[in-house]
Amino acid sequence: MLESALPASSSLTGRTVLVTGATSGIGFATARRLAERGATVLLHGRTAEEARAAADRLIATTDVSATQLPVFGADFTRLDEVEELAALIVRDHPHLDVLVNNAGTAAPERHTVTTDGNEIAFQVNFLAHYLLTCLLEPALTSAPGGRVVNVSSSLHRTASIQWSDPNRARRYSRLAAYAQSQLALTVFAADPRVTAVSVHPGVCDTALLPLYANEGVTAAEGAAHVVRLCDPAVEIVNGAYYDRAERVAPAPAATEDRTIKRLNKLADVLVGRAAA
Repeated sequence: MLESALPASSSLTGRTVLVTGATSGIGFATARRLAERGATVLLHGRTAEEARAAADRLIATTDVSATQLPVFGADFTRLDEVEELAALIVRDHPHLDVLVNNAGTAAPERHTVTTDGNEIAFQVNFLAHYLLTCLLEPALTSAPGGRVVNVSSSLHRTASIQWSDPNRARRYSRLAAYAQSQLALTVFAADPRVTAVSVHPGVCDTALLPLYANEGVTAAEGAAHVVRLCDPAVEIVNGAYYDRAERVAPAPAATEDRTIKRLNKLADVLVGRAAA
């Protein structure tokens, strides 16, 4: 199924969108396109200083005003900072139209665990976004039409979730760890609590390019596919997966009810939301 893209000039004025990982690559290009179309874009960076620098670059190169670009900092290798980020956003922006879960990192060569005890790619690419989405649910559902866009990867098709060892402590491969994080993010889009989709924006020339190929399209070209899914005029189905502009079937595991429930249970434990 291929939904037609809307003209780039269609207005998003009045919409509020949070973009994680908005300081570079696809996230920065997504923020630019959204702001140029009138949206208020909440810019997230690893630190508030990095987010402010990104906002300053946008202000200097577009007609976007500073009031359109509130900035937030949170290091996704620390779940307490994710919680603080969510609290600030709910306080300052109690209504959120779209959450773009874009922040990502390549798994390092050596097995690396965060201070929260999770493999770093699994936490940054999935668990932090899982926690953030759960905490922002009140803002995303405060009015009809709220949605989540997970920036995933075609590499999710190569992955499996190691349920007994999600941190891959026993057998580590950086590519397998990265792919597992992308599968988890894709599965999470089918969670019924908030309408969500996932999208592979194509192989883009960003910091993650070495995981895919030697060449890629520009970050702006990849961002166009993300921005399209942020537009309320583009109808989406909860759990849908897009390869660029085309809606296609994700890996079979991504739509299995058992896998969705199992992943939510695992994530709740790993982010500290499991019932006592």
